[in-house]
Amino acid sequence: MAPRRDPSPLRWLIGVELGRYREATGLSLSDVAERTGMSRAKVGHLETGFQQQDPEDIATLLALYEVEPHGVERLTALTTCADRTTWWAPWAHVLPDWLKTFVGLEGLAEAEFIFEPMIVPGLLQTAEYATAITAETPRVRPDHGERVVSFRLARANRLADKERPLRLHAVIGEAALRLAVGTPEMRRAQFEHLVAMAKLPNVTIQIIRPEDGFHTAMSGRFAMLDFEQARPIVCSELHDGAVYLQDQEQVRSYKLSSENLQQVALGPERSVALLRSMSE
Repeated sequence: MAPRRDPSPLRWLIGVELGRYREATGLSLSDVAERTGMSRAKVGHLETGFQQQDPEDIATLLALYEVEPHGVERLTALTTCADRTTWWAPWAHVLPDWLKTFVGLEGLAEAEFIFEPMIVPGLLQTAEYATAITAETPRVRPDHGERVVSFRLARANRLADKERPLRLHAVIGEAALRLAVGTPEMRRAQFEHLVAMAKLPNVTIQIIRPEDGFHTAMSGRFAMLDFEQARPIVCSELHDGAVYLQDQEQVRSYKLSSENLQQVALGPERSVALLRSMSE
């Protein structure tokens, strides 16, 4: 079987934007091909990201879709960006395809909101916590465990990047803090690490407890990525994959859920106080 070839996250993101604009006009791929002189296959490949996206081709399509000048400039500028996804190349052989796509998109994002009800988010894990979690999951081969942990730690470096730090807002379920991972000392160190991370100006951590009441994210964990030159995308992780939501109504629904979570959860200061009490 031939190895799977995925588009780079940057080209995938541009393709999503192109598809949105085309669908908003009601044009089919054949309609676009007929009006632009491009082949139907080329238009399709530009939308899937499997073909290199030339700024002139992008501008031609956006002109047909009657996109405002700001939108044209935004998307053509995105085609000229350096693809920031190759940082994970040393770990490519131990990462599933869906995760390569996600961390590539995360590398392009300016901000991320994540709701994690059952486990400490990967971006905020200590090395010891990540090692214990990885050792317990059947989704990681035993001989890949060390490499997967080093990948998680490298991914978290973006939070402390002085030139382009990721703005992270994490809402974590109290159950994640109560999960029996490793030793009590290991969990205490994880709590202390969360307190330290919450001191970063680009990181906000909130804890949500059962007694805080009902919230609208009962369907489980999700991550929302915000980009400077593209519209937000929501990622919902499955057992062995992920679903990416680009429809703006669906994204808006998750945006409302993220706002509701922030209102229901303990505020950042009270959340840090809870973490400190647990570490003691």
